[in-house]
Amino acid sequence: MRNPFRRKDKPRPSVPEGIRVYAIGDIHGRADLLAEMLNRIDAHLASNPIRNPIEVFLGDYIDRGPASREVLDLLVTRDRTFRTVFLKGNHEWYLTEFLSNPPILKEWQNWGGLETLMSYGVRPTLNPDSGMQTQLAVALDQTLPDSHRQFLGKLESSFTCGDFFFVHAGVRPGVPLTKQREEDLLFIRYDFLLYEEDFSKIIVHGHTPVMEPEVRPNRINIDTGAYATGRLTCLVLEDDKAAFI
Repeated sequence: MRNPFRRKDKPRPSVPEGIRVYAIGDIHGRADLLAEMLNRIDAHLASNPIRNPIEVFLGDYIDRGPASREVLDLLVTRDRTFRTVFLKGNHEWYLTEFLSNPPILKEWQNWGGLETLMSYGVRPTLNPDSGMQTQLAVALDQTLPDSHRQFLGKLESSFTCGDFFFVHAGVRPGVPLTKQREEDLLFIRYDFLLYEEDFSKIIVHGHTPVMEPEVRPNRINIDTGAYATGRLTCLVLEDDKAAFI
């Protein structure tokens, strides 16, 4: 493992001794890629044991890809035997909002919401009217397994480990990390991406797809567009070293 950060004026960013973080980018309904990645993490742990591994998932588990329900099944199962942190993405926000606010489907369907409904056996029309939106919300509410409901209800907005701050989309420049609004953590894009100054910690994020993991002095983007590219990325952090598997 190597350290990709050039920070001559301060110590290299690190995680506490004895901890290894596996950070996984946006999955978007690709249960096949998630299952493969979990196997790779297991193999890495088997050949490189460590006292305290933590798996951090950056959100956007659902939508766009064909198997959102299966993705949540895998994550719920993973949580039973591994130390995991599940962050909320903007796509999970849309799903939970839809249950109580059916008209939001007009927005959600633009981002892959219909694919998620179909993964739960709910069959929408291509352009559902207001009456159909309500029927679909009721159908999803009745179909959603309790384990998935509990999973979605416990998603965190951010996670901090050592010199790294993990979040779905990014942070608002100029606002302390402890004072960030959830809306920014889930949805922010260009104000964050174009900011080149220090955030006090290295921000590990997804939300904006890139062809290759993007490592900057102040942030790391690990959303490699899994649903479209077939590439799911995992960042491994240990001591002051970083690598991808």
